Amino acid sequence: MAVRTRSCAELAAVSRIVRDAKTAALMASGVTVEDPATTFIDRHVEIGADTIIHPGVSIQGTTVIGQGCEIHSGVRILDSRINDGVTILDHCLITDAVLGNGVRVGPFAHLRQSTTLADGVKIGNFVEIKKSTVGEGTKAMHLSYLGDAMIGAKVNIGAGTITCNYDGVRKHVTTIEDGAFIGSDSQLVAPITVHRDGYVGTGTTVREDVPSGALAVSAGKQRNIDGWVEGRKKARG
Repeated sequence: MAVRTRSCAELAAVSRIVRDAKTAALMASGVTVEDPATTFIDRHVEIGADTIIHPGVSIQGTTVIGQGCEIHSGVRILDSRINDGVTILDHCLITDAVLGNGVRVGPFAHLRQSTTLADGVKIGNFVEIKKSTVGEGTKAMHLSYLGDAMIGAKVNIGAGTITCNYDGVRKHVTTIEDGAFIGSDSQLVAPITVHRDGYVGTGTTVREDVPSGALAVSAGKQRNIDGWVEGRKKARG
């Protein structure tokens, strides 16, 4: 056991030497690494000039990061391509993804398995995207899951939106075309298409295609019961 402990310690020391050399080379090429002691960058990673790496970042595998990016603390990136001018906010996990120019992600976002974001896309806090393509200028800013989706340009994805891509046996694709608006707390039951400039009202469960320019709603009319609160108080004594 003692021999194994020493071997692990030696391996860690060698790994540190290799990573220190990689970090030094990146900084010499114009990359800002604010705290090399807490930053993990694999030797095959490529990073462009004028990119800023904040403390506590891990960049692994075959990741390529472009110029003028900013990667904030707690981010882990694996086997991904990050193009120029991208901002990744704190505590995001990005694996096997491609991010276009000027993309903004996070904080606390999860991009995984064959996700592609076009130029200017904004992905906000607690959004998870899997096996999806997101078009130029589209926004999904809060608390959403987008899986197996083809999303066009300039689409607005409201908070709490879910693409219901799994029927218990197979995965299905959700298609949202250019200019569509998806209201908050909506569920899109795949396979489904929201056509160009379609509008999904807040809280809608979409089970049929939405035609171009149409509004989809599934909730009934709101009903208010006057005096209900006072009656409940009296009933409870």
